Amino acid sequence: MTMHRGRVRWHCRRALLELDIVLTRFLERDFDQLSDAQLVDLQDLLNLEDHDLWAMVNGSTECSEARWMPFLGMFRESGRESTIDNKG
Repeated sequence: MTMHRGRVRWHCRRALLELDIVLTRFLERDFDQLSDAQLVDLQDLLNLEDHDLWAMVNGSTECSEARWMPFLGMFRESGRESTIDNKG
């Protein structure tokens, strides 16, 4: 099954502002390089509620799925860049 990039990209839009900022930066930086298998894993991660996903991104909750760890790393890196850009 081929994952539709547009659908996954749309699911990156979030109601929680902090998460939306991080995911927007992730879309700009890393999204286009993802494989179809990675898109499936990302879609599963994006099915989480905003507050649950944000807790994993900010490190206040541990991630129980090893396949999501690479995305959390990319999200965190995107968040750091966003913070640097706002200060700069």
